[in-house]
Amino acid sequence: MWVIMSNPIPVSSGKTTRHRLNRGGSRSANNSLWTVAIVRMRSDPRTKDYVARRTAEELSTKEITRILKRYIARELFPLILKDLASIQKLKNGMGANEWR
Repeated sequence: MWVIMSNPIPVSSGKTTRHRLNRGGSRSANNSLWTVAIVRMRSDPRTKDYVARRTAEELSTKEITRILKRYIARELFPLILKDLASIQKLKNGMGANEWR
């Protein structure tokens, strides 16, 4: 199973408090998560409203994208687990040689 690492790592110095994304995990999964975030920022009305609100709070686009990626990962993770469970049920219902 792929691990999508969108959790923040503190990289603060002095009085500045910042975070960056954990670069671990699957690059393709991280790229997919970024793509979903960018597409939603451009086309989804709820996300556009969210971006406008966060921009008014003076957050940068990078910070907004990082936060969106975390929200999207939380939204998708239960769906991925559900799909994996259904695949596992199919595998268990079939013989080992039938699943290919």
